[in-house]
Amino acid sequence: MKFSAMGFAPEILAAIETSGYVKMTPVQEQTMVEARRGRDLWVNAQTGTGKTAAFALPMLQQMIDVPITVIAGHVRCLILTPTRELAEQLLQTVGHYAQFLDFKIEAVFGGVKLSGQANKVKKGVDILVATPGRLSELVISKQVNLSAVETIVLDEADRMLDMGFIAAAESIIAQTAENRQIMLFSATTTAAMNELAHKMLKNHCEVRVSKANATAETVEHVMYPVSEEQKMDLFLELLEQHNWYQILVFTSTKRQADQLLKRLKEVQIPSAICHGDKSQGTRRRALADFKSAKIQVLIATEVAARGLDIEGLDYVLNYNLPYLPEDYVHRIGRTGRAGKSGHAISFVCPEETRALQRIERVIGGEIKRIYQRGYDLPGRDVIKSTPLHKNTNSVKSTKKSVNTKSKNSKSKNAKRKTGKKSIASRAGGKKNRRAQKKNR
Repeated sequence: MKFSAMGFAPEILAAIETSGYVKMTPVQEQTMVEARRGRDLWVNAQTGTGKTAAFALPMLQQMIDVPITVIAGHVRCLILTPTRELAEQLLQTVGHYAQFLDFKIEAVFGGVKLSGQANKVKKGVDILVATPGRLSELVISKQVNLSAVETIVLDEADRMLDMGFIAAAESIIAQTAENRQIMLFSATTTAAMNELAHKMLKNHCEVRVSKANATAETVEHVMYPVSEEQKMDLFLELLEQHNWYQILVFTSTKRQADQLLKRLKEVQIPSAICHGDKSQGTRRRALADFKSAKIQVLIATEVAARGLDIEGLDYVLNYNLPYLPEDYVHRIGRTGRAGKSGHAISFVCPEETRALQRIERVIGGEIKRIYQRGYDLPGRDVIKSTPLHKNTNSVKSTKKSVNTKSKNSKSKNAKRKTGKKSIASRAGGKKNRRAQKKNR
């Protein structure tokens, strides 16, 4: 279906054209009609499927259809999101859709002074993008009034649930107009999400564009069984062997992220880091440098796992598997977006076998094992295949990675002669292994 069939205003259609959109994605096609009708929605769809446009464009059209002058300190439409990175991204994206309209769109989030954020809403806002914590502070201090809010979007609602923000979100929603429209968007489906939807929404419509907790079909998955102590050496070897550029690497802890960054700097690989201990400015610069291809490797903890739109990202590496299988879905959702191909790579040590099995059950397929020469575990059967139901589909595997055995001997011989990176890798190996053991 074309966007012109939705009856959008010329200003919205012009913005859509500048975005390069031609036809609606499945989530947009199934969501927009019901959103235009003002119905409550629970939309379950993977990242990279066009969810932002699915709620933002109908929201803008509704505001055009019923012109209202927002009074000082009040908000007309509200978008709640779990992190400040997502808030900034949504501000930019929604602002682009509204570029030919005279609407005031602002974002408020933690990590910056409260007074500065309060000034953004002082004169009234048409669309406010906010994290629950910062908005709660502004409401408590009476800097913002939500009684006129008519449309609410909970973006990444499952992530807000995981992070413990739902209580704050519910408190915020309770202060909005009684006849408000609420739209929940999530990439995963759980019992807790189902309970939340039925608690928050009224006579809602449920939209699912793929099976529950599925990963994008365009993403190919592989995993390398490896000991925890050898993960850093394996990453450097594969990075050189496959020339991964660019790659987003997820670690489970900030300390692991810092250690990996230090090692990459030692071998002169352009890299940056994004985790909770870094300032907002540092994280913003790291993401900007990664998106502009100034750096090869971006290392991140879960703070970057949701909603970040990195165009054309081919590779995501799980340096450690997440504890929650749903987080695997969100991590690898950074690649294979908008129908493009992507590669999800995981390093799995024996201690992570149960986490792997949970992930395979959730995504409904076995992840292909790749055994890299020189990194063999004491027994290959340590990380066994996960028993799955007969009707589940196998997850795609990366063909390029399967054909690595024949190349390994040549690659290693070359490294012994001229491999500056490999020498540095081995030199720091013993020291890093001791540090990793201590960290665990």
